[in-house]
Amino acid sequence: MNTWTLDPAHSQIEFAVKHMMVTTVRGQFRKFTVDVDFDEENPERSSVAAHIDASSIETGMEARDAHLRSGDFFDAEAFPELTFRSTKIAASGDGYKIDGDLTIKGVTRPVTLEAEIGGVVPNMQGGRRAGFSATTKISRKAWGLTWNQVLEAGGLAVGDDIKISIEVAMVAAEAAAETTSVAA
Repeated sequence: MNTWTLDPAHSQIEFAVKHMMVTTVRGQFRKFTVDVDFDEENPERSSVAAHIDASSIETGMEARDAHLRSGDFFDAEAFPELTFRSTKIAASGDGYKIDGDLTIKGVTRPVTLEAEIGGVVPNMQGGRRAGFSATTKISRKAWGLTWNQVLEAGGLAVGDDIKISIEVAMVAAEAAAETTSVAA
């Protein structure tokens, strides 16, 4: 099993939620780390841990981003980090199910990610590079993200279901160490 290092320039954590019941707002977290112990021969023995900076949320509209960082949503000042830690990885069809604990605003609940291994290839700097994709859908209310407004025509301003999409590029630790020493 090898420890892999995140390549943040080729990785992203995105989300999508319904707005006013008819459109979808998309956003992402700009700052995060992902630690992967990846067993290429037996991926079920692997593990994943992610740490996401709540204040790095970005939707393309600063006023909305500030509201999302506030106590109405993530309360980034009191709860600066969202975390995910895998508890089990199991083969599922052509991919994997990653069970784990997601913590948002101090509330920890189990989630299941539908994941795929994009592949493992030689890295341009030597060593190896791997790509992983994962998706899930959560209820924001389950983590205490309950702010909303009732619309005049009926319905709510912000949907409950949050679709999460994760794309990460990882570099094998031995290659990351070589890259670091070359750059130094």
